[in-house]
Amino acid sequence: MQWMLLLFALDLTAIRTEANLEKRSELALDYANMALDAARAGYLAGDDAKGQAALEEVRESVDLSWHALTDTGKYARNNKFFKRAEVRTRALLRRLDGLRDTVPVDEQAAVEKVRTRVAEIHDELITGIMGKKGK
Repeated sequence: MQWMLLLFALDLTAIRTEANLEKRSELALDYANMALDAARAGYLAGDDAKGQAALEEVRESVDLSWHALTDTGKYARNNKFFKRAEVRTRALLRRLDGLRDTVPVDEQAAVEKVRTRVAEIHDELITGIMGKKGK
């Protein structure tokens, strides 16, 4: 899947063109993981601007994934794509916690801002998966 992601989705604009909304969600989460790797590399290299730009891409990617799933019109309960997104956003939250602990103190607020948004989406996913079908 990584090679396909590299060939097809060099940026979020290319991911937005994916017609299959469930696949778009998966590609966006793949991209979020790659952007988080880039943010970590940027911060470790001392390039805070690169780290912040990559963090913004993480947030945009997770938002894109969430909107793609909700645009399907399908119920989250018993839907494998919603569950996959929940698991992957949970992993992103753990990775963001680790990144927050390694960046300089003045950059922790930027990481926390992205983490808060990812946590909101994760909570929405959990609510949808665990909620009643009629909602």
